[in-house]
Formats: sequence, C-alpha cells, structure tokens
Amino acid sequence: MQAAIVALFCVAVKPVIMAGAAGTLAGKSSSGPAMKIASWNVNSLNVRLPHLEEWLKLRAPDVVALQETKLEDSRFPDSALAELGYRSVFSGQKTYNGVAILSRTPATEVQIGIPGFEDEQKRVIAATVAGIRIVDLYVVNGQDIGTEKYDYKLRWLDAVHGWLAQEIKAHPELVVLGDFNIAPDDRDVHDPAIWNDDSILTSTAERAALSRLIDLGLHDSFRLHSGEGGHFSWWDYRAAGFRRNLGLRIDFALISEALKSRCIGAVIDREPRTWDRPSDHAPVWVELN
Repeated sequence: MQAAIVALFCVAVKPVIMAGAAGTLAGKSSSGPAMKIASWNVNSLNVRLPHLEEWLKLRAPDVVALQETKLEDSRFPDSALAELGYRSVFSGQKTYNGVAILSRTPATEVQIGIPGFEDEQKRVIAATVAGIRIVDLYVVNGQDIGTEKYDYKLRWLDAVHGWLAQEIKAHPELVVLGDFNIAPDDRDVHDPAIWNDDSILTSTAERAALSRLIDLGLHDSFRLHSGEGGHFSWWDYRAAGFRRNLGLRIDFALISEALKSRCIGAVIDREPRTWDRPSDHAPVWVELN
C-alpha cells in the first residue's frame, strides 16, 4: 500500500495507476468518460506551486479544490495555472487559510464564505462546474478541546450544516470536499489509543458534527468502495510520520445521493507526499462517470 496505488478496479478512462505513483485507490469498473474532482491542502501555494503544477500535469483532474493557499488574492497565480488549462476562483489572505477552486471549464455561481456567518477567515468557497455544485471547505483545526478555537470550530461547523442543508436542496448534484480536520472513526487514525474522544480532531463533538453534515444526504466517496483502515491523507512532519504511516484520514470528497451511482472510484494520492518539501497532506479525489 505504501509503495504504489493499489487498484481494486480498472476504469476505461485515463488510468490513475502510473509508474511510481503512490497512494490508495478504491472503486469499481465503468465504461464511460469520468470526471475527476480533487482536493488538496497545499499548505502554502507560494511554496507548493511547483508541486501543484507537476501534479496537475500528472493527474489531469477536471476540478481541484485547494486549501491553505496562504496567499492574498493579488498574489494568486491564476495566470500560471491558466497556462495549464485551469480557470481559478479564489479567496485568500496573507499567511493563513485561503481556498480556491480550479477547473477546466468556467465556474459559475461563485460563493465566498458561509452566507450569514461573519468570519474574517478565508475558509469557504463554492462554485458550479459543469452542472455540479462544488463546495470547498477548510475546516477549523480547533487547537484543543475546551479552547476558544475549539468552540469556534463547532460554531463554524454548525453554520456550514445550516448552509449545506440549503445547498443540497438547490443543487442535488453536490460535492463537498476539502480538509475537514476530523477523522471520522478509528479506521481513520493510526492509533485509536492516542486519537480518542479526548483528542482534538477525534473528539465526540467533532465527530458528531461531521456525522450531521453527512446525514444531510452526503456519502464519503472513499468509504463507498473501501471499508479498510490504515488509509491516511495527513501525516505529521515530525517523528518520521509519513515513513512510519502515522497518519489520519481527514481529507474527503463527500458526494450527494444524486451522484452516488455515478461514483466509480476514490483515491488518496500519496505520491506528492514523497516529493521534496511536501505539503503534510496528500491530494484526494473522486471520479464520477
């Protein structure tokens, strides 16, 4: 698993199983063209732009939701990305946060922030691409249980819930993806004894908030195809976390019921985490036929 993408199926589209690729792939067969919708917390686009450009050439996604761009809008590299065939919509700030949606076809109905929720942090952007509503979330980390940042995380998630309840009614074909900063259950952590009910990212309240979002009528695309544990999308830079696979699965692509039957695969792409000066997150994507 740690050396290559593990194929549980083959699709009759451009293959994602490539020489030297590292990751986890799950899905089923399909005979039609697929739409690849990806998410990646790049942990500073200023630092990781060469990685993003290389990855776009390698994987050729149709849509990419980015988190932690950490760039003011005036510095967003939309021209460089346009040269690779991607249009960009973005909302950023200096040093922290920042989200963007890249797409091969123009994005419409762009929404920045959670409607009715005052927040200076740039964590949310949504747009419609090729008829599918894309919601890009960079969920609050929360710092530690009992802190102001933890309370803010729960309020923020509650606001997202109220908004998505309306979005899924207005846009039945909906994909909600990003860095959720919550590991859903024990399969999604390397050590449940460490990551437990009293830990940030796995606390009871955080997991309940994520469950409420999913209960709106969303599906974790990766879990549609794989129930196994040990597949992670984030590894700490410290203590050789990636090499030892001491990770968490906190990056998801959630899809609406209307898209469930079209979901032919879901991927955690570990390869960029092996590159020089990587993000601590791996890209993830879902494929829809």
